[in-house]
Amino acid sequence: MARNDKRIGVTLECTSCKRRNYITTKNKVNDRERIEMKKYCQWERSHTVHKETR
Repeated sequence: MARNDKRIGVTLECTSCKRRNYITTKNKVNDRERIEMKKYCQWERSHTVHKETR
């Protein structure tokens, strides 16, 4: 079974410490803009906003 080309892998970067902490997937047909998620940063030891990087 082949993977669907509509979902792509993206890397999430912490906005405060600038480290790339998470890898996730998104649907590039439905979500054209860069995604932002509030995730836990282990270096900041708190929940911060993580943005998609290219």
